[in-house]
Formats: sequence, structure tokens, C-alpha cells
Amino acid sequence: MNDLDHTRKRGMFAQCSFIIVRSSSLSSEQAQELAGELRLHDGEVIFDDYPESSLDLNGVTHVVSTTYDFPDYHACFDAFIPVVKPNWVTHSLAKNKLLNPRQYNPDPRYFMSDVVACVADLPEGDADAIAGGILAMGGLFSIKLTSQVTHVIALSVESDNCRRVIDGQLKAKVVLPHWVDDCLKLGRKIDEHPYSLPDPDILKGPMDKAPAAKRKTQVEGAVNPDPSQDGQEPVGPRKLNKVFKKKTVMLSKDLRISNNLRDILDGIITTGGGKLTNSVMDADMFICKYRGDDEYRTASRAGKDVGNLAWLYYLIQTDEWTSPLRRMLHYPVASKGLPGFPGLKISLSNYSGDARTYLENLIYATGAECTKTLKQDNTHLITAHVLSEKCAAAKDWGIHIINHLWLEESYAQWMMKSITDNRYTHFPRRTNLGEVVGHTQLDRTVLERHFFPAVEDVEMTDVPDTKAMQQVNNNSTSPSKLGQAQNHDIDTRERNGRLRTPAPTKFIATGKENITPSTTNSRKSKEVASARLHEMTPDILLYEKERKRAGGVIYGGRRKTDEGRIEVSRKRSVDEASDHETTEESETKKVKRGNPPPTMHVVISSYDKWVGHAKLEDNDKKRLRSLGIVCTLDPSRATHLVAPRIVRTMKFVTALAYGPMVLSTSYIDACLEANELLDPERFRLNDKENEKKLGVSLRLSRERAQKNHNQLLQGRTIYCMEDIRGGFDTFKTIVDANGGECRLWRGRKGTVVPSRRADSEASTDIDANGDVYLLSNDNDRKENKSLWSRFKEMVEGSRRVPRIVTADWLLETAMSQKLLPTQPYELET
Repeated sequence: MNDLDHTRKRGMFAQCSFIIVRSSSLSSEQAQELAGELRLHDGEVIFDDYPESSLDLNGVTHVVSTTYDFPDYHACFDAFIPVVKPNWVTHSLAKNKLLNPRQYNPDPRYFMSDVVACVADLPEGDADAIAGGILAMGGLFSIKLTSQVTHVIALSVESDNCRRVIDGQLKAKVVLPHWVDDCLKLGRKIDEHPYSLPDPDILKGPMDKAPAAKRKTQVEGAVNPDPSQDGQEPVGPRKLNKVFKKKTVMLSKDLRISNNLRDILDGIITTGGGKLTNSVMDADMFICKYRGDDEYRTASRAGKDVGNLAWLYYLIQTDEWTSPLRRMLHYPVASKGLPGFPGLKISLSNYSGDARTYLENLIYATGAECTKTLKQDNTHLITAHVLSEKCAAAKDWGIHIINHLWLEESYAQWMMKSITDNRYTHFPRRTNLGEVVGHTQLDRTVLERHFFPAVEDVEMTDVPDTKAMQQVNNNSTSPSKLGQAQNHDIDTRERNGRLRTPAPTKFIATGKENITPSTTNSRKSKEVASARLHEMTPDILLYEKERKRAGGVIYGGRRKTDEGRIEVSRKRSVDEASDHETTEESETKKVKRGNPPPTMHVVISSYDKWVGHAKLEDNDKKRLRSLGIVCTLDPSRATHLVAPRIVRTMKFVTALAYGPMVLSTSYIDACLEANELLDPERFRLNDKENEKKLGVSLRLSRERAQKNHNQLLQGRTIYCMEDIRGGFDTFKTIVDANGGECRLWRGRKGTVVPSRRADSEASTDIDANGDVYLLSNDNDRKENKSLWSRFKEMVEGSRRVPRIVTADWLLETAMSQKLLPTQPYELET
């Protein structure tokens, strides 16, 4: 009999023991079918016993669930037991091997987890970049087109693989690489339709209005942290089968609910098999309004489920347990708001329905003011798309324009996130970001650090590396920092010559308090953790490679018509030379082994040798880097400015504000020819002809720039006409580099000149007459007369002096690094 058993028990899952977690998305019938498939291949199967008891994880190798939102998810995480979606079973059987469970994790932070992608007719580098990004975010990548592929990434439908999908032979979507790029930039999976071939919307002309959100948001039932204020009360008593069974609930006094509502809730909970209590320690669920009092801290430290009234109502409505950390407004709010937010005035645009209500209440939860209308004293505009009257006005008034991810992630990390992060200023052309509202979740580690820190630090041996864990948790929305923390943890253990229990190797999910793994199983836990870290390293490195590529995953696939590809209009140069924009690849890539430390950072402008020769440019930059010369696009880092002559290009004029040494492009030629770093003093730019023509001196300009410290235009406001030759962004860059404030002028009513009070306190070197400048083209007097008149009325109404001048005034002021009189440049009105 034993021999027969040994011979028979050779199924793929013979060494596996499974727990199947049933939920609204995995019914008991579906669970039974899945169990039958596992048992057919000799797997051992146990069903969850909610709400009777928690999961018994002893001896379990896998937990199968369609959601991570079940009470014992963190217990599985701490025990290093993978949680996988049901399709892990079918895909493993199809491949005839146990697949990597990480790509099947139901945690929504792995937002590509349901994507199986392959590429068609893309360059190898682009294919590697796409693979890295998708794998790092929980998806799968296939070299061949199979029935399991969900997305084919291509630039056209000319390939055989694309034709098979288009003709209906396979159920997959053919999308542009731009879709992967935008998903990775946002950290969210967005709708594929605008990117779908053969007729993708994003390659069509500009839209007249913002697209509408087409998908249901994640905030249903979680738009208001205090639904009782809206008159929403649950109808009771009603029969609930699971969510309160054998559960004890405590309603905090800070809810200030009426006796009638308390009686209704008591009836619902009691009828559902639970009971109310007045003891925090006896409670399984603690319901309160605010974070911060003693009962809240006690319940949180004890690992109770702490939520607000909206969370309790959601449980009653669905009869399904969900973590109060999954939806941010299911968790108690802070009475004093988020540091830095009180005093802000924030408006919303292009969000509607539940998404808008949720964001309004989230703004109030931060302590900021949410305004229905946009006025000039607003500080921020949160928008789902940049096409709206509010967006146009915000740009005119210099108001920060960001998407909702800035608000959500600031709240989740309990710190104001930088608005310079391009994730918060990215708006895909044909996507309304209202579709991905509510995907950000709270981080228990952040909450613990700010609201219920441990009473005392307990010294323990052989416990997780809390510093590395904190680093991962603090950056749970940043895949790049996650990868760095994991790689650092691997390096640390290898350098020390011994293994330590690692920090978590994935994003922190919501749920009950983490339980420290038992030290009796520490050796096995360490080995498993180390193996999992090393297993993830190739995917993380691929993602990092993709993230640093210029243009993201579509470097080789971008088109000139793409909205994200900005080409500054040509500036009127002395010799009509254009400034060929280059890519700062030398700085975004890691310094290759053997390269010397950087000696020079150079901005190169109008180098004709590289115009139209991208490969030559890349090769030359690599050679220059090997000599210690780094080519940069950031003028603030430049030690040297290189050009064939004095040119009036954005890079040249902007760089002068930082006082670099100006060299001739013959220096680059000479260094490449000699293959060594030469003395730059011998190659100073000598262009007496253009110095005389423009009335500038490069030597004096540099000396003045070093004295000005980028404050030549401090305290001065400079407006630009919308049709200004060269483009508004060009002149804004120049003004910003010189410490001024640049704004777009459309003649909008109600616009006022910004107050100079703050600048006056910071500097006493502001012109007494208070000039305000408007840059305009010199041949559009008739067309612009009304806009000029409105500008004069606005400035004079602020008791300032209007100066309507040509762009030459700004260019020559910036090039000479001294404030020139406006009379020779003024336009008669």
C-alpha cells in the first residue's frame, strides 16, 4: 500500500497545502471547483472558517484569494506564506510547474498583476524596459504570444501577432507602449482604450473638452468620514450573516451619536451575532471619529480594527469584512489636520460624482479649505485633466496644478509631498484620472509613527530590521525606492557575512497589526526571506533600468505628435541657429566602472555636429564622460557653457544666469580628438563681433551673474502674451533662472498683480517705481491692442507702472546680467 501511495502521489501540488479564502468575488461554489482541481493534482485543501475563527496557518504553503482584503492577510505576510489569485493554479498547470507567486498577488499595489504582456516588432531595449516595468509591478511578460497573453505592446498592427489578435483569434488587447509608460508614471493601471490599436485616440488631434471618467471608482461607501452629518443612517434591525458574528464592537464617545442611532446600531450588530461593549480591551472593532485620544491609542496598539462610522456603515451594507485602512476615509481623521495643509485653498476640476465628493472631504480632512470656485488666492488646483476653464485660469494666475495623487499620497504618508514630482503633474491625453481615485491606501507604519507610537522601545534580538522596514514603508508608493531598499538590505546581509531577517519585500498592505514572526522558526524564515529577496532582484533591476531611460518605456516609440514630447520653438538667434535639444543620458545612468569622477558639467548649445545625428551624439557623450566631462541639461549644475558663438537660445541665455565659463565648441572637438581632458582656459569663447552687435560682454556678464546669485529679476513680475514667439515656457525658464516671476497673460478679468510684500521683506534691491512687464511680439499691435489695454488697466489699478516691451528686452537683460532700461524696447499703445 505504501509503495502504491508513493507511486500515485506525484501530482504537481503534492507537496502543497492550500487555504481557500471565500469572498464576494470567490463564491463557495467557485471555491469548491478550485478545490477539486487542486485535489486532482494531489494538493491538500482547507477552506477558511470566517467568521468562526482565524486562519490556522500551521503547515500551509499557499493561501488562495481573489482579494488581499481579509483579516489574516498580514499573518500570512509575516509567516512568508504567499497569497495568490486563483489563476495561479490554472497557469501553473498550463506551464506544468509552480509559478512565481509574486506575479499573482492580489494586493492592488501590484497594479499590473492581471497583465500578461508580450511585444511585437519593438526594439530589444524597449522590450526589456517594458518587461522590467510590468514585472516589477506584479505582471507577467511572455516572449511568445500565447492564449494567456492579455496585452500585446506594439506601435502598429503590421506584425503577425497583432493580426491574430485583431482578427479575433486570441482574446487580448493591442496597445501602444505609451500605455505602459503612463501606467508606470502614475503608479496606477489606467484604461487601455485610448491606447488601443489600430486607431488609438491619443494619436488623434487635441480634444475640445476633458474626457469623462468611464470606470467605477474605489470610493463607493467611503466618500464621507462622518456619514451621520449627511443624514445617512442604516436601516435596522437587519440580519447580517458574517461581518459581526462573534465580534465585539465599541462605539467611542467622540462620535456624539444620538441614543436612537446607537440603539439602531446595537440592534443590527446584535442581530448579526455580535455585541456592543464599553471596554476597549474587550472590543474587536473600535469605532471613533478622531485619531489621538487614549482609547484610540490603546485600541491601535492592541491591534484592534479601528475605523470610523463610515467604515461601520460599509460593513453593514456589504456584510463583508474590509480593512479600515483600505479606503482612506474609513479611518478616523486627525483633529488638527495634516501639517502644512491648514491655510491652503484647494479647488477641484474635472472630477464628478463620488470621486469629487470623496476628494472634497479628503481636503477637509487635511485641514485645508476646499473652494467650489477658483480664485486668484487659491493655492492649488487638483484636476483629473488639464482641459478646463479652471486649468486655464490657474495657469494664468500661477496656481499649482496637480492631480489627486498628490493629495492622496500626502495624506497616506502624513507629509506634504513635493509638487515637483512628475507623478503629480502627469495627465495622460485621453484619460480622466477620476477613474483611479481611491486606489491609495493608508500605511499602518506611518499611522503608528505619528499617532500611536509604542510606549517604550523593547530590546529584542533576531527581529526584523526596523530601519530598512521603515524605509520601505515610508516609500510604499515609490517602486524605485522600494527596489533601492531591498537591494540595500541584500547588500547589508552579504557584507556582514550572515543573514538577518529582512524588511518586508513588498508594499505594506492594510489590515491588522503586523505580528513579529516567532523566533523558533527564525532560521527557516530567514532562508525563505533571503530567497524571496534574491528572486525579486532581477525584476527590480529591470524596473530601475526602465525608469531611468529617457522617455520611459517608449524611448524608441515616441512620435513627434505626442503631447509629452516638448520641443521648444526656435528662438530668434543672431545667426538663426537652432538649439538642438539633447538628452541627459550621461547623468541618468549609473557611472560606469572605471570612469573618473566628473570634473566638468557642461551645457552645450547649438553644436551643429550633433544636430540630426543621435547615435553620434550618444557615442560622443559617452567618450566625454570617460574623460570626466558630463553633459547636462540642468544649467544650475553647469560649470561650463559651450557654444560655437553667442546664440540667443533658451539653454545659452538661461545658463548665463549661473555664471559658468563660456567655451567654444572647438573644446569638445579637441577633447574628442585627443581623447583626453584638455585645459578649458585655452578655449574660451571669443566672439567680439556678436558682443558688439548685442552690446554684451561675456566676461562682464559672468562677473555680474556671480554677484547676482540668480536674483537679477527678484521681485519683478513679467507677463507673456500667449502667442509670444519662442513660447511661454521658454521665457518662463529664463525668468525663473533669474529669480523673477513669469505669468501668462490672456486678459482674464479679475486678475491682479501679485503683492510684492514678501519679496520686499527678502530684498531691498527692488525698483522703486514698481514696473510690471508684458512681453509681446512687435508686429501684432492691432490684434493685441485690447489685451494691452487690459494689462495697463490691471497694473495701474495696482498702482504700478506697466511696461509693454518686446522679448528682446528680456533676452538682452538676461544675457548682459544687468537690468536694461525699457525705452528702446517699448511698444507704443
